[in-house]
Amino acid sequence: MEPTRNVNHTVMTDFILLGFGRGPELQVVPFVTFLVIYTTTMLGNTILVLTITADSRLHTPMYFFLKNLSFLDLCYSSTIAPRAMVSFLTSNKTISYNGCATQLFFFALFATTEAFILSVMAYDRYTAVCNPLRYPTTMSKPFCIQLMVGSYICGGVNCVLQTGFTFTLPFCGSKEIDHFFCDFSPLLSLSCADIYINQMVLFTVSSLIIVSTALIILVSYVYIILAVLQTRSTTSRHKTFSTCTSHIVAVSIFYGTVSFMYTQPSSLSSPAQSKVVSLFYTLVIPMLNPFIYSLRNKDVKEAFRRTVGWIVISK
Repeated sequence: MEPTRNVNHTVMTDFILLGFGRGPELQVVPFVTFLVIYTTTMLGNTILVLTITADSRLHTPMYFFLKNLSFLDLCYSSTIAPRAMVSFLTSNKTISYNGCATQLFFFALFATTEAFILSVMAYDRYTAVCNPLRYPTTMSKPFCIQLMVGSYICGGVNCVLQTGFTFTLPFCGSKEIDHFFCDFSPLLSLSCADIYINQMVLFTVSSLIIVSTALIILVSYVYIILAVLQTRSTTSRHKTFSTCTSHIVAVSIFYGTVSFMYTQPSSLSSPAQSKVVSLFYTLVIPMLNPFIYSLRNKDVKEAFRRTVGWIVISK
């Protein structure tokens, strides 16, 4: 992908990621913070993926989606954190034009795909609770794979559309991106062209994705709650709520921060505020997901103990 040439504007070949400052000085505190969060994210999600893969008792649709969510979080955070840490710890804060476009592409892909996977996980729980007899046939392995592939296709369509619209704009003047990664709003602010259409596309598509996936989740849990309230067994109620609570917590944090970023006018948020919110959905949420889904999940904890015990015995 080559920069767009405009007669009266300089060809943009690279950008500068300011991070959490405006000068060339080292940013030690952000570096250490990102390092701790990223290391925890990699460790937690890798353990969860390996545990689910190794234990045949967890080879069910629910854990199939959870494993893919953890894999997605690994990719998601790896798109942002390593490059940000390099800019924090060195005086070279430049990122190439193509590098910025690539980072934005994969960021949009993984963020959008995660939204659809969270909605698929809610539908899976709805089917398990409300139609338990038909669950094995409804959530068959081919259908689960189709849902997963469909989530990535939706993510792919969005990232191609958004990245394409952004990088057809001419960039001029300042090369400084007031952020720790290449995000849509900071990039649009550097353009010397009319960005009204781009802002409307970003707002409309983001709102459509958030509203549609959130609606699936909301409707699924309304039916789940109604079904649980009709259950007389206290044990069944507790088990169902325990399983669903983890997903509700993860969904609330993810949709709360993403909605704040992409469904409000850019004039209402400051760069400093955007960085803090972005930190949550790009790094903190991928770090928290393994703990949210495993700490309250007896099956995952027992599977982890069996996996660790098998490794110790094999040695």
